[in-house]
Amino acid sequence: MTLSRTIVKQALPFVLAVGIWLTPVPAGLTPPAWHLFAVFASAIASVLIGSFPLLPSALLAVAAVVLTGTVSPAKAFAGFANPSVLLVVIAFLVAIAVVKSGLGRRISLVMVSLFGHSSLGLAYSIVITDALIAPGFPSNTARGGVLFPIVLSVASGAGSRPEEPEGRKLGGYLMFCGMASLAVSSALWMTATSANPLGVQVVKEFGVAIGFGKWLIVAAVPALTALLLLPWIVARIFPPGVGRTPEAPVAARRELATLGPLKRDEWITASIFAFMILGWVFADLLQLNATSVAFAGLGMLLMSNVLGLKDVAEHGEALETFLWLAVLFALSGQLNELGFMGYVGQRLASYIVGFSWQLTYVVLIILYVFIHYMFVSQTSQVLALLGVFLEVGVRGGVPAPLMSFALLFASSYFSVITPQGGSQNVIFVSSGYLTQSELYRLGLLVTLFFLAAFLIIGTPWILLVA
Repeated sequence: MTLSRTIVKQALPFVLAVGIWLTPVPAGLTPPAWHLFAVFASAIASVLIGSFPLLPSALLAVAAVVLTGTVSPAKAFAGFANPSVLLVVIAFLVAIAVVKSGLGRRISLVMVSLFGHSSLGLAYSIVITDALIAPGFPSNTARGGVLFPIVLSVASGAGSRPEEPEGRKLGGYLMFCGMASLAVSSALWMTATSANPLGVQVVKEFGVAIGFGKWLIVAAVPALTALLLLPWIVARIFPPGVGRTPEAPVAARRELATLGPLKRDEWITASIFAFMILGWVFADLLQLNATSVAFAGLGMLLMSNVLGLKDVAEHGEALETFLWLAVLFALSGQLNELGFMGYVGQRLASYIVGFSWQLTYVVLIILYVFIHYMFVSQTSQVLALLGVFLEVGVRGGVPAPLMSFALLFASSYFSVITPQGGSQNVIFVSSGYLTQSELYRLGLLVTLFFLAAFLIIGTPWILLVA
């Protein structure tokens, strides 16, 4: 790329920001909301078109909104104390301990020995594991913290390294399968993410009562279809570079035999990891804070010298992730708090007045999914827009149960549309196996697949059983 083209490409986000900023503020919005949107949209656009990486884009965005007085410093930097953001970073550091101790290597060999006949088999083992443990985790971020070290160990154990142009493909394939699996398993189980119970309370106001069993029955057909097809779909659009490996399970079992019994660091890591998992599973019952459980686990790993401060310092990607996620989380929350998201939802909904209820239903679901490009949290979109879209749909003649379930399921599977679309994604993004452009491309294509599966297969099923 020539110097002039590079300069033009890097100037485009700034031109976009200034252009939106100087456009008259639409009726119904305040100047701060409109100006924040100008900065936020240009930051995301700069990543999409490859002008700048996500970290400098996010840092420039937060500096701009604070220095112009658009958002107060306290609110702009609130994301650095957000429990979900902290949980992501700690989960990443715990994963380092799982790998360093040797426990990750052992887990990866067990998985390869059982499912390693092909890359597709490894992906299915990850997806199935996630689907089975999901109902016990009210936090999909915590569940990502469980899956990530397993996926990382399997990828590195298979010889895939993020710094290798070709060798990273298997790791990238497995990482994205794990990340996308979290989105669908959260739609399968009502207890798989904290956003689901909030959504259930919203739809209850429209006369739709949903319990654990009813949710599972209604979600089962579209969600399981999406889960079963997911590894195959991802392999088509992002080939792992490795096909069948019939010799891998035999070699894995042979190497397992040479490892011998668990070593000291493996025992300690396994015990602390089990403590964290149990703490996350029973967090609601025991009134435990999930992030505090993660802090306790990290503290014990450091205290036992399984993980050292040097190990933490050597992984700068953890700090990088913390910085950009905290910034985008706070700015997205401010867009919601300033009323921008609700305004957009109502404006979009107003354009479909007079449609048939079938068309109203499809258009609302599509809009609801793609507006998630502006959110960094599933929960914030549920709180801001689920009720708005549900009310418009019901007024347009869409059966309330159909509209309710379709929006609730979308509130989970849309999270994979961007790297920052859910805090659980960021754990996998930090691995370095996938570039930002690849993540946006894969996120869009897989979200379109999920959308098609839930509309084409899910709609008639919801009408039949809901």
